[in-house]
Amino acid sequence: MGGSNYERELKGILQGDESTLFSVTKSCSPVEKEKYMMILDKPFIVVRAAGSYGVDLVAVRGDISFLAEIKSSTSDTLHFSSIGGKLQKQAMSMKAECEKTKTLPIYAFRLKNHRGDAWRIFTLEMNGLEGRLRVLHKRLPKLELSKGNNLIMRWRDGMPLSDFINYLSR
Repeated sequence: MGGSNYERELKGILQGDESTLFSVTKSCSPVEKEKYMMILDKPFIVVRAAGSYGVDLVAVRGDISFLAEIKSSTSDTLHFSSIGGKLQKQAMSMKAECEKTKTLPIYAFRLKNHRGDAWRIFTLEMNGLEGRLRVLHKRLPKLELSKGNNLIMRWRDGMPLSDFINYLSR
């Protein structure tokens, strides 16, 4: 499954698409599955973005919205300094746009070949968020900074997507 398939998978989850939810939760625990299904009561409108600012999805709902960048790997750690620093530049651009517009940036990391909840959610350190977005931002794990000031995303440090959905569905 390529990157765009994972975009479709996350889009389906956030939209509350039942076939996507049943497929994704097959190997999840009963508790994870129950949390995933909560999205059916409060789904998002999700639009796939055309890759501008390194944003893959825009998720909108009456009470909350966010921009999401999707990463997938068989490795549990992603270093943004690799690939000529392209990911680092994308992240800095996304952060600047989100601070300017008071929008929450989300990184969704899908660990390939993982049984159970394979998605982890992160955000960037940033200022300017207000209200519920600020509260959510405080709860979310932030991307780590290396000694050389490059971003690092460690799957194990992220918030499970099932917990993110549970929090957003209250």
